[in-house]
Amino acid sequence: MAGIEFLRTADRCFTALPNYPWAGRYIDGLASLQGLRMHILDEGPPDAEVTWLCLHGNPTWSYLYRHMMPVFLAAGHRVVAPDMPGFGKSDKPVDIAQHRFSWHRSILLELIEAMDLKAINLVVQDWGGLLGLTLPMENRARYRGLLVMNTYLATASEPLPEGFLKWRAMCASKPDFSIGRLLARGNPHLTAQEAAAYDAPYPEPAYRAATRAFPEIVPASENDDGVLVSRAAARFWQDAWQGRSMMAVGMLDPVFSPASMEALRQTIKHCPPPMMLDEAGHFVQEHGAIIADAAITRL
Repeated sequence: MAGIEFLRTADRCFTALPNYPWAGRYIDGLASLQGLRMHILDEGPPDAEVTWLCLHGNPTWSYLYRHMMPVFLAAGHRVVAPDMPGFGKSDKPVDIAQHRFSWHRSILLELIEAMDLKAINLVVQDWGGLLGLTLPMENRARYRGLLVMNTYLATASEPLPEGFLKWRAMCASKPDFSIGRLLARGNPHLTAQEAAAYDAPYPEPAYRAATRAFPEIVPASENDDGVLVSRAAARFWQDAWQGRSMMAVGMLDPVFSPASMEALRQTIKHCPPPMMLDEAGHFVQEHGAIIADAAITRL
C-alpha cells in the first residue's frame, strides 16, 4: 500500500505552550496510519483504576485538555489524549480527500486496541464526539463512563443544526481563518500565548487540509460515510449502555445549541441533567477544571 503524502510540523513551533508541560510520544504502527506518525499524551499510571480517553475536535488538538488533565492526574488516574492525524503534533496529510469519517474512526479503534486501554472514561467534544460516540459499541467491556460535551451524533435523521451550517459556510469562505482568534473570541479569558498555541500546528496553509476537510465530511444524508455506524451508536447508547454518564454544556455555543445537546442527552441511557456552563461556548474545555472536578465524582 502506498504511503500517505504528509507534512510534519517542526518541533520549534511548539516551544511556547502555556500550561502544557507534557512531552507526549509518537506511534506509527497502526495499520490505518499507513506510516503516519501520531502524537499522543499518555500520562499517569499505566495500571490506574481509571483511564480518561480525551478526544478533541476540529480545529483543535490535545492542548484543549490542558485544564482537565491535571485534575484527572491528581486523582491518580491515567489520561490518554491523542492528536488526530492532521491536527496538533501529528502528521498532516496534504490531500483533503484522505480525511474520511471511517479512516479517523479506524485509527481511534486501532489505537485503543494497541494500547489495550481499559476502564475508560470517554471524554468527547465536537468531532471527538462524532467519532468517539461510535467507539464503545465495538468493545463495550473497555468502557466504564462517558463525559460528553458540546457535540453531535450524525445519524442524518434530521437536518444538520443551523449553527453548524453557518460554521461550515464560514470555513468554506475563509479556509485559512486564524484558529487562535476563533478560540479567543469565544474565550476572552485566553492569553495571547494560549490563543497562539492553537495556531502553532499550522505554520503554513498547506498544513490545514484537516481543518478544511472536517466541516465538509459531517454525515448529513443516508449514503454519507459514517451514517450507519452513527445510527448503530445511537441504538447502543439508547438501549445497551450500562456505564455512568455526565454531560457538560457550554450554553453560549453557536454551533450546538442547548436544545441540540438536550436531544443528544435523551439518546444516552440514564444520562442525568447536564452541567450547564453559562460563560462557556463551543470549546467548553477552556472551562475544563470545574468540569473535570465534577466528573471525578460523578463518573
